[in-house]
Amino acid sequence: MATQLVVGAGFIGRALTQPLVARGDTVRLATRSGTIVPGVTALTVDASDPDALAAAAEGAATIFLATGPREYHRWPERWPPIYRAAIEAASRSSARLVLMGNLYGYGEGSPMPMTETTPQHPTEPKGRVRAEGWALALSAQARGEIEVVEVRASDYFGPAAGKGAQLGSAFFEPLLAGKRARIFGGQAAPHSWCYLPDIVATLIAAADYRGPWGRVWHVPAAEPLSRAELAERVNQLTGEAGSVKPMSPAFLRMLGFVVPFIRAAGDSVYQFDQPFIVGSAETERLLGVHATPWERSLPAVIDGYRMQAGLAVA
Repeated sequence: MATQLVVGAGFIGRALTQPLVARGDTVRLATRSGTIVPGVTALTVDASDPDALAAAAEGAATIFLATGPREYHRWPERWPPIYRAAIEAASRSSARLVLMGNLYGYGEGSPMPMTETTPQHPTEPKGRVRAEGWALALSAQARGEIEVVEVRASDYFGPAAGKGAQLGSAFFEPLLAGKRARIFGGQAAPHSWCYLPDIVATLIAAADYRGPWGRVWHVPAAEPLSRAELAERVNQLTGEAGSVKPMSPAFLRMLGFVVPFIRAAGDSVYQFDQPFIVGSAETERLLGVHATPWERSLPAVIDGYRMQAGLAVA
């Protein structure tokens, strides 16, 4: 039993609180709006405020940084204060710091699969922000101020994923209705997708790890599949005839002129136009976390969206 601080109540942060509570930990959830989750102590905290975050982390064994700015185009200004505040809070409270990260820092042209030891060479602003934040945290560990790890996941999916996720409601809901889902980027390139429960399991296993810190863990992913292949699997499970169609690059470029978020997202479209595959051998060997196979995850996700829509579950 320990006290854990989860920062952020998005799809990952909220899901993370439940197994921690279930195993007997005392969980504090720090959000800007004081989000209430059953069984969890809600705290109203600005994640970029080092004093507030340090106070929230007092007595905690772990700080799980599972938050981040939603507006891609504002990452360069908004992420650095959050990283600095989390490092300061970990230093003051002596809590270990677990960063929830992604694969942007590896950059376009990285060898596939990307592994826990693949060097980072970001090729667009979002990746540079992530890589710089990790370097900042590692420097703090090298000075003896904190202990930190980063858990990196590819694009997530799960019954609770909303419209913002590449495999969220905007993907599944049209397919379940036998319609066409419009997608960002290409439809044919193999891609690694991380199931939300597997992300949570990796975060907890990383926090419990008693070997050396200052390292990266990759969330295991099942067999890489393109979105066209995923649509066909959904059709096989539902008996529908849904399909996917990429949004026009010309349309996205035009939209990017007036919507900065779309322009910033376009910098990482290579992840869907080319193979984007993650390797997680070290996570599987040292943490004992393995990917949930598609045969289990995909029916669960389909049932989740059906329940949300008030439809019968298969």
